[in-house]
This record gives sequence, C-alpha cells and structure tokens, in this order.
Amino acid sequence: MFNLSRYFSTVSFILIVLAAGVLGPLYQKLSLQQMQDLAEGRNVAMAQVLNNAQHASLASLMSDSVGRNVDFLRQSDEADQMRAGVISLIHDTAIVKVKIYNRLGNTVFSTDKAQIGESWLQNPGFRSAMSGMVFSNLTRRNEADSLEGASADADLLASYIPIYGKDSAVEGVFELYQNVTPFVTQLNRGLWLVTAGVVVVFALLYLMQFLVVRRAQGILEDQEGRIKAARDTLEIQVAARTEELKRTNTQLEGEIAERRQAQSKLNYLAYHDPLTGMANRRCFIERLDESLRETLQRKERLAVLFIDLDQFKQVNDSLGHGVGDELLIAVASRLSEHVRLIDMLARLGGDEFICLMEAVRSEDEVELLAREILAAFDRPFTLGDHELFLTASLGISLSPGDGDSVLTLMRNADTAMYRAKALGRGNFHFYTPEMTRDAQERIQMENLLRRALDNGELSVHLQPQVETRNGRLVGAEALVRWNSPELGLVMPTRFIPLAEDSGLIVGLGYWVLRETCRQVMQWRMSGFDLPQVAVNLSVKQLERPEFIEVLRQILDETGMEASRLKLELTESVVLAVGGDAFELLERLRDLGISLSLDDFGTGYSSLSYLKMLPVQQLKIDRSFVDGIGKNPGDEAIIKTVMELARSLGFEVIAEGVETIDQSEFLSNLGCEQLQGHLHGRAVAPAEFRARWSPFVHS
Repeated sequence: MFNLSRYFSTVSFILIVLAAGVLGPLYQKLSLQQMQDLAEGRNVAMAQVLNNAQHASLASLMSDSVGRNVDFLRQSDEADQMRAGVISLIHDTAIVKVKIYNRLGNTVFSTDKAQIGESWLQNPGFRSAMSGMVFSNLTRRNEADSLEGASADADLLASYIPIYGKDSAVEGVFELYQNVTPFVTQLNRGLWLVTAGVVVVFALLYLMQFLVVRRAQGILEDQEGRIKAARDTLEIQVAARTEELKRTNTQLEGEIAERRQAQSKLNYLAYHDPLTGMANRRCFIERLDESLRETLQRKERLAVLFIDLDQFKQVNDSLGHGVGDELLIAVASRLSEHVRLIDMLARLGGDEFICLMEAVRSEDEVELLAREILAAFDRPFTLGDHELFLTASLGISLSPGDGDSVLTLMRNADTAMYRAKALGRGNFHFYTPEMTRDAQERIQMENLLRRALDNGELSVHLQPQVETRNGRLVGAEALVRWNSPELGLVMPTRFIPLAEDSGLIVGLGYWVLRETCRQVMQWRMSGFDLPQVAVNLSVKQLERPEFIEVLRQILDETGMEASRLKLELTESVVLAVGGDAFELLERLRDLGISLSLDDFGTGYSSLSYLKMLPVQQLKIDRSFVDGIGKNPGDEAIIKTVMELARSLGFEVIAEGVETIDQSEFLSNLGCEQLQGHLHGRAVAPAEFRARWSPFVHS
C-alpha cells in the first residue's frame, strides 16, 4: 500500500540534502568571490602605492634588467634599497611577498632574493597581466614564507598586476601575495552556520508538512503516491539526460575548436614562408593568376620581378646556415619596409624572392621599382657581430608582352635574372624573346655535350711551342675540339664556358688529360718523342679533393713521366681556389709536373701571389702580343712582364704570335718560347706528327 508519509519523508530528506548541498557551495562560492575581489582590490591599491613610492627605482630596475645576469640583479645596491622600501611599506599588512617581472618574464625583484632570475614567461597570470588584465589566484599552502617567517596552512591570494610605462604600454608585472587565511577561516565558520540554519529551517518545514501530509494521507494516498512516483522518475531521467547532453556538447565544442585551430594553422603554413613569414610560392602563383585575369579584363599591364641574392652561398658556407637564415629574414624585412611600389612580395625558396607590380603604365615605372629594390641592398646587413654587404640580380617580365600565363611570366623573369647575373651582379634586365632561344640552345648544347664524350665526338688537337732562337720544337699545347653531328664544328669559346657552368668540365678535363698523355706515349713508342705537352686546368678540377689522385692514376695508366706534363692555369683559377692553391700546386710540383701561369697580365696580377706560387713559366696573353707594333702600351706591358719574370727566375712563353715582327720583338726581349700561327695552328695528332716528325728524334 502506498504510504504518502514515508515517501514524503524520503523526498523531503533528499530535498533538504540537495538544498543544503547547493546553497552551501553557492554561498561559499559567492563569499569567496567577494572576498577575492576585495583582496584583489587591496593588492591593486598596494601595487599602486609601491609604484608611486618606488617609481624612480622601479623604472631604473626595469631598464637595467635587460641583458643582465642573475647575480647582478641579486647584488644590486639599488635593488637592496628598493627591497628595504617595499618591506617597510608592506609591514603590518596582509601582504607577505612582492615580486616584479620584466617584459621577458624574468623575476627582476622579489622580497625573497632567492627567487630573482626565475622565468615566469609561460605563467598564465603573467601572460594575462602583460595583456593589460589583472589576474588573481587563491591557493592554500601547507607552508608559506612571509616577512615574519614561515607559517603553516596559509591561504594566499596571488595577484598579477600590469605595470604601465609612459606610453601606456605594459612594461612589467607586479605579483603580490596577500595572506587571506583569517577571511577564509571566518568564511568557513559562516558557511557551517548557514548550513546548520538551512538544515534547521528545512527540518521545521519538513515537520510541518509531514503533519499536514499525515492528516491528508487517507484522502490522497493512492493518487498522490502515483503522481509522486512518476514525478520523481521523470526528474531523475531529465537530470541524467541533461547532464549527458551537456557532456556531449562540451566534447563537440572542444573538437570543433581544435579542428578550426588546426585548419587555421594549416592554411597559414600553406600560403606563407615559415622562415620569413612572407607569402610563399603557392600564394604568389594564386595572386598572380588572379591579377592576370583582372588585368586582361581591364586591359592593363603588370610586371613580375625575379630577385636572386648574389653569392648568398658564400654566406652559408663561411658563416653557417644560421647566419644565412638571419640574413634572409633581414632581406625580407628590408624589402617589405623600404620598397614602396611592390604590390606583392614573396619568397620562392632558398635565396630567391619574387614580386608583383600591378597597373603598370610604362617600363620606366618598372625600372624605377627595380632600382629601388637594388638600392635596398646599398646599406650593409648587421647580424650580431657580422656586417654583411649583399647585392641582388633582378629579372623582369611584363604581361601581356612577355607572356599571359603564370608559369610563362615566372620562367621568363627567371631567364632575365640569369642574363642580369651574366652582365654583372647587382643589376637588372628586362626579358627579351632572344633569351628563351639562347636558353633553349644552351640546354640543347649541354645535352649534346654530355653525350659527346661517349660518342667520340671530342678530339685533342695540338699547337706547337717552339724555342724562340732557333724554332726548335720544345712542346705543344693540347686543345680540345668538338665536332657535333647536329651542330657541326663547335668552337671551344662556346662549349668550354658551358662545361664550366654545368660541371661537365671536370669529366671533360680528365678526358683531355688522359687522351693527351696516351697520345704522347703512343708517339714515343713509335719513334716520335714530344719533349713536353701542356694541358689547361679548370678551377672546378682543382677544387675536387680527388684531383691529385686521379692525375696520378692517369700518369700510371699511360706510363707517362710527370716531367713531360705541363699544367696551365690562369690567375683567376688560383685566386678562386684561395689559400689551398699554394699547397695543391706544391704537391703538383713535388710530383715533377711543370706549372705555367696562363693569360698573365689579364687578371689581378698580384705580385704577392706571384712570388709565392710554385710556377716555372709565365705565358704572355695573345691580347698583348697582338698589340706589338700597334700599341705602345701593350709593348710596355710585355717589357714589364719580361723584367718581372727575369727578376723572379721564370721562363716566359708568348701565345698568339702570328708575324715575324712579333717574333723578333719578343726574341729581342729575351722571351724563351713562342706559340701561335706563325709556327703552326692547332691540328689533329696525325697532322702534327707529319709536320714535326722530321725535326724530332727519339
């Protein structure tokens, strides 16, 4: 039988417990919040007092703390005086500790010296105060230090309060600890009293209602019992369902927030360079594509400027990639801040940047922008202890004249940039259609040259070197020739620079060395003994660490004596190799190989280098020989070279000798050897032997 009194007692008891459980924490929360607001207000007021009282010392401390170490801050007399002043101000107050942080999150002042130097940069309270908001946190500690000593079981309210400078910018953060233990104790005592009062009130209400219910139980017993049971069941289900929905909603909100954050980060990285923070290749391509469509509709022009930093690799190689990255950031910053006409600037990668100029009215505007970009590199870049001077080369393409697609404009600007580099670094150049044809021809020639060695298209020709006095053959210079089925006879002036740039010169140089040595030894075995042969060297070969070992192998394979081999290298090659050149050339000389300095007088002609180089011969360049009888300046240079060689003990050979007058002029000056068309052109080995065999005996 349904007992209304029993269920009423149960439900009422539950309601009393729930009411006490809800009102108690609610009262505690409101009281704690009120107490915390009051205590925070006192902390803010005390911080203002400290700021007013110690304003000068505080400003000095904040400025002096930048870059100072911990010991300096702890041992500072000014900090000690400030500490004494702060302690006197908070004496007999609830403030137990004061700390001050600078903008970097470092503790620059504390009433406890041991805490100076600690970093609170990641502390949420510090970060909130740096954003201009006061942040407070109430904690209970088993042991707390104060001016009067340590105390157990203390409730402390820590407030982080911003310190504003003259321009209302946050210069630092106060952190004040206030002992609120008496207030918390009083609050807890009041909580128990309120809870007891609530229980008593509900108990009285319970008794009164219980009496009423008992009196009406007979009448309403069945109906009220069913309604009460249904209501209790429904309330429980609704509460459970509500909590479940709240939990689900909270989880969904968290997942959505995480996904939005991740998506935002991915979008940023997809369109920005992670090093410099500027737009990347993808962002530039999309912007250029959009600008091309708009430009076509408005019948306007735009310009693409391809920027490449000159000799940036030397910075990475000499100072490290860390300094290189800092330099790229500095370049990006300077271009962004000081170049006004750029509509968009992006970094393509490495040391390459690209910019867009829209609504171009004339090429003069583009040229003005190019000069403004180059002018941004006039001042050095200061990175720590390094002061770096840098130049850039620019290539420019215009739409629609130089292309109407993104890839075409970027490719043509890149091509123009390489032309600017070829004409001299720190320059710019507009694209012309001839550049594309030149680039295509260059690619074709490079591909053909790569297979020329395997297909036997290359050959070695030899040009005689004779003794000046009697015309006796003393040697020959090996010169490579290329007879291409597709291009015909290709002159060395066309394919040697290409081989240098592409790196093919290393393999080509080794082939010429091996083929020349093989030919000389083959002649010797058949009765034609060439005294000596000269082979030109490239800087790429000398830079290879295995060069000496490969040279030894070639001499061993062919059986040729090292004394019969002369290696010719230019001044620019020696300077490009740098300090390692002396050691390398010494090793070559120790092998018994002769060394000749080619094209002497056309380079730097550094006397300090010349006197230290282990060379035996100087070779006067044909440009000076050609001026004999025509240009007194060239004749004066030749005389100077002869006097210099005589004083340093060098043998001299002149190339490009084509007339008897030139030969006699050089002979009168004491030039030992001659080379040129007067005594024979560079010809194939068979023709060379046929010409000189009657004069050479093994």
